[in-house]
Amino acid sequence: MVYFVGAGSGAADLITVRGKNLLERADVVIYAGSLVNPELLEYTGQGCEIHNSAKMTLDEILAVMKAAERAGKMTVRLHTGEPSVYGAVREQMDALEECGIPYESCPGVSACFGAAASLNLEYTLPGISQSLIITRMEGRTAVPEGESIESFAAHGASMAIYLSAGMLRELSERLIRGGYPEDTPAAIVYKATWPEEKRVLCTVGTLAEAGESHQITKTAVILVGKVIAHTGYEKSRLYAADFSTEYRQATEPKKTEE
Repeated sequence: MVYFVGAGSGAADLITVRGKNLLERADVVIYAGSLVNPELLEYTGQGCEIHNSAKMTLDEILAVMKAAERAGKMTVRLHTGEPSVYGAVREQMDALEECGIPYESCPGVSACFGAAASLNLEYTLPGISQSLIITRMEGRTAVPEGESIESFAAHGASMAIYLSAGMLRELSERLIRGGYPEDTPAAIVYKATWPEEKRVLCTVGTLAEAGESHQITKTAVILVGKVIAHTGYEKSRLYAADFSTEYRQATEPKKTEE
C-alpha cells in the first residue's frame, strides 16, 4: 500500500494527525527533500527505509514503491504542503494503478494557508472578496492559455500565487495589466511556518522592490488582494443578532436601510 501524505507548509507540527500516524507505521518513506521539513522524518520508526526524491527520477521513485509492495511493505510518499496543489501526484497514481498497487491520499496544509495563518488573514472577507484564486506564473511548466495572470486579476478576488517568486517584476506588471490598481495590498511570504519564515507586506506595484530588498527569489507564496489590509469589510451575517439560523433565533428585528 502506498500513502500520499501532505507534509504541511513547513512546521513539523502542522502535519495532520493521520499523516503523523502513517509516518510512524511506514516501512518505506519517499520524501520531497527539496521542500519537506526533515524534522518530519523523526516520526518514522527504527529501520524505516528513507529515500530523498529530490535526487530521483519518476521511474526511480516508482521502482522503490514497486519493490516495497512486492516485499509486503507500507510506503509513505511524503509531499510538501497539500499534494493536490502542484504535487505532481497524478502521474504517480496512474502508474500505480497500471501495476495494481493500491494507494490512498492524506491531505496537508498548503503554503497559502500557512501564509494566511502567519499574517492572520481571512481570504474571504464579506464585501471585499468571497473567492480565493490559487495559481502560478508560467515557468518550465506551461499554464493553459485561459488561466493567465491577467485573466484572473480581472476578477479582483484574493489570489495566492505559487512558484513565481523569481519573476516578481513581470508578475507585478501583469497583475496591474489585468486590473489590480498599483496600490492593491500584497504580501510575499517566504517559507511560510518555517523557523526562517519572512513576511513582507507591500503593494502590487512594489512587489519586485520588496522581493529584492529582502533577497527573496524562491520558496515563497505571493498573496494579492484587498483582504490583506483587513479593513472596509462587512461583518458576517451568520453572527448578526437579527439573523436566524438552524441553531439560533434572531434576538433583534432585522435592520432595514433608510
